[in-house]
Amino acid sequence: MLTSKQIAFLKALSHHKNPIVTIGAKGLTDSVIKEINLALTAHELIKIQVQGADREVRAKLMHDICAETNAESVNLIGKLLLIFRPSDKKIIELPK
Repeated sequence: MLTSKQIAFLKALSHHKNPIVTIGAKGLTDSVIKEINLALTAHELIKIQVQGADREVRAKLMHDICAETNAESVNLIGKLLLIFRPSDKKIIELPK
């Protein structure tokens, strides 16, 4: 579970990042989950663009993605989801 200090740190890191994965009309497919897992392994912190859905649908997508990938929800702003999962490489050093 991320602390508020860690969430603020990750949000600050994410400002310059572009979305790596886009979820389109077909929703959360197996191939999208696979891409998210690959991106999390490579980057640890990723943005996901959601096309079209309303806020409730985006919140459910965030929950489902985190459950499927063992990631942590960092932020949900508009159509962007921000998630984090530490990897063995320890790319991002979180504050205590």
